[in-house]
Amino acid sequence: MDKRIKVGIVSYRNTRPLIYGLQQQPISQQINLLEAIPSQLANMLIDGQIDLGLVPVAILPQLKEYHIIGNHCIATDTEVASVCLFSEVPLNEIETIYLDYQSRSSVALLKILMRESWGINPELILATDETYRNQIKGTTAGLVIGDRALEQRRQSTFIYDLASEWRAITGLPFVFAAWVSLKPLSESFIKEFDAANALGLQHIDEIVAAHPYPYFNLKKYYTLHLSYTFDERKRKGMELFLSHLHNQQPALVN
Repeated sequence: MDKRIKVGIVSYRNTRPLIYGLQQQPISQQINLLEAIPSQLANMLIDGQIDLGLVPVAILPQLKEYHIIGNHCIATDTEVASVCLFSEVPLNEIETIYLDYQSRSSVALLKILMRESWGINPELILATDETYRNQIKGTTAGLVIGDRALEQRRQSTFIYDLASEWRAITGLPFVFAAWVSLKPLSESFIKEFDAANALGLQHIDEIVAAHPYPYFNLKKYYTLHLSYTFDERKRKGMELFLSHLHNQQPALVN
């Protein structure tokens, strides 16, 4: 019987620095890596298909028990560039928004911003496949995440970066995904797993060279837009976000 730990990883370019170390020994001998979109990973964790996953933090309130593993995450302390509302008109003219079917945390964040900051109430439609991006025209906007958002930046007139908007009203970073398990894992494994996460952050140039991408400067993406260390400020930002999901809704202040 294969006793390796099943690890779910997001299938976007933003995870390449974390995957780099997980593909190296000795941790690679202890895990099986499975890639999926964020919303699928959340279901895979809940259903027991994976033991540990880089899952959207929006699912945490749904879990009876969970453990945040290690000191790494997918977050930003500035403009993230790859989680945006795209439109051909300004915010106050948007009548309909298609919601990215690959997202959970981003959809929840969008709803918070609509209520707390933008003061808009358009019709929301949950997209079911990739064709929804074709509907981003006129007064219809779309929430797009991941690599597809980096591509969409070249197509849309108005770009509202959700993480930047969050920071503007809270003064805090935003955490999109964290390493989460439903059961405790051994301290020795967590130490090795965390060290493997950190390894890729020391090899950004190598990772960029191995994954050429014409739509966005990946070195800038990995070093300026994204932040992978799960520090105290990010924990505070995540806790504030989760409090909104619990319907506590404290005032957002800078």
